[in-house]
Amino acid sequence: MSTARSARQKGARGQADTALPYSATIEIRDACLCLHVQRAARALARRFDDALRPVGLTSGQFSLLTSLNRPEPPTIGSVAHLLAMDRTTLTANLKPLERRGLLTTSIDAEDKRSRRLSITDAGRALLAKAYPIWKATHADIDFLVAPGGDSLRKALISLTSC
Repeated sequence: MSTARSARQKGARGQADTALPYSATIEIRDACLCLHVQRAARALARRFDDALRPVGLTSGQFSLLTSLNRPEPPTIGSVAHLLAMDRTTLTANLKPLERRGLLTTSIDAEDKRSRRLSITDAGRALLAKAYPIWKATHADIDFLVAPGGDSLRKALISLTSC
């Protein structure tokens, strides 16, 4: 038997000897906070996406527009931080909203390297139409998680500062 073939066979046996046992898979399935938060986030996003579809927004777009609803136009960096997104992902998510005329991007007057985001009148009007839909959907979800909604919110907020 060749040395290379012998090494491959030993390597294959070694992998089988160190394989993760199925019991660990079950442990992860049942205990992993990351897995459960991801699953819950996808389920919540689908629910809000369905609810906001009549006004032509996704849950992510609603959150993005809401983050621009401030007295002063925020920087891309501050919005990325608030939404826990990297700047590249945020920029990609801005483009469809900008094409629809719901927001504008401009150069910061004080720092030419920085960009400011402004919600347009059309964006404000759409956000005003979407808000009652969000509020009703949110109330439904709060009812489902009650009475633990406030403690869940606090726990999730604490995770964002890790």
